[in-house]
Amino acid sequence: MESNYTVGLDIGSHKIVVLIGEQLADEQINIVGIGEASSKGVDKGAVTDLDTVVIAIKKALKRAEEMADCQVSSVSLSISGSHIESLNESGTWAIHADEVSAFDIESVIHNACSIKLRDDQRLLHVIPQQYSIDSQSGINNPLGLSGVKLKADVHLITCHNDLVKNLEKAVERCNLNVDQLTFSGVASSTAILSDDEKELGVCMVDIGGGTMDISVYLAGALRHSSVLDYAGNSVTNDIAIAFSAPPASAEEVKIKYGSLSRDNIRSDEMIELPSVGGRASRSLERHTLVDVIEPRYSELLGLVKKELYKLGCAFDADGLKQQLAAGIVITGGGAQISGLVEVAEQVFDNIQVRIGIPRNVQGLANDIASPAYSTALGLLRYKNDEYSEGQEEPEENRFSQFLSKVKSWIKKEY
Repeated sequence: MESNYTVGLDIGSHKIVVLIGEQLADEQINIVGIGEASSKGVDKGAVTDLDTVVIAIKKALKRAEEMADCQVSSVSLSISGSHIESLNESGTWAIHADEVSAFDIESVIHNACSIKLRDDQRLLHVIPQQYSIDSQSGINNPLGLSGVKLKADVHLITCHNDLVKNLEKAVERCNLNVDQLTFSGVASSTAILSDDEKELGVCMVDIGGGTMDISVYLAGALRHSSVLDYAGNSVTNDIAIAFSAPPASAEEVKIKYGSLSRDNIRSDEMIELPSVGGRASRSLERHTLVDVIEPRYSELLGLVKKELYKLGCAFDADGLKQQLAAGIVITGGGAQISGLVEVAEQVFDNIQVRIGIPRNVQGLANDIASPAYSTALGLLRYKNDEYSEGQEEPEENRFSQFLSKVKSWIKKEY
């Protein structure tokens, strides 16, 4: 594969997406290949049928390679699931010379993330939030500044080692290498959020088929990451149960006719819904779908609201609105339903809400101009160059490599 191409692989509960693209100037991504396939061996971010997942990855990969006319050898892989956990830590370091060096920065970050993990955990991301030198706080880039004591505040994201190994195994069985692992919430945020939104305070909600990823940015830095294993598939299941329809048909009807509002639905509009067991299809009034879908979406968004209140950054609606001045941004396949913004603003007590659609895209832009491709696109854009305990290297190699990447790394994070 040509070296200037990068490949994102998003293994979701509903579908598997492969994007091939190249990074251009001004944060533009030129998409040259897209491939997707139905995903049946994945549930809530975990592999449930390895062979089925491998077949689906190969199918999506083949389509993307044919479109891009290239051979893929390695991918950036997204990770999600309720096993994702996050915490904020701090570390300090005595500055060796009179000014902060790259060695000092890596050392203080190493101290900040030197926490005891459970045996089944893996450190996925170490993302700097801010630095302090002596009494001066709020520093984005301490390199070259003078002082005695350096402090780093970092955001740590961990994952379950075995669950991730199963995803990696599926990828490797397709004769692919995994270049980097990225929490899908971080990837989606990279594709959707602006620096201004992160600075003002924003909550990103990626509603997939099996999980909802939550990422909260305050003062320009990632402060909270979590995953709820309750998402779009629960809406599909409600439709299937309410109308005795096969799950595949319920999903199709949800995407094609689903709405959270009756405003744009004619009172006499009818839709056909296949039945189970070979029974004849049945007709139903489209507005009855709202009665099934809207309560479930309100419940899903209510779970997100509950998660936000648990953060302690706000205990009432006014406080939450003040912290999240840029509001709530909803993306993912579950964001493709009319009336979502209005329902979400009601659930979140009139905090402003927008639907996140991939930005700064060229090439096959129209084909991915949908919230469903946020994670896959973010994988092309995000470079996981943070210090990571998950990559065991000799001390001298780790420090020398860090020297060459620290400048771009700090620039990326801020």
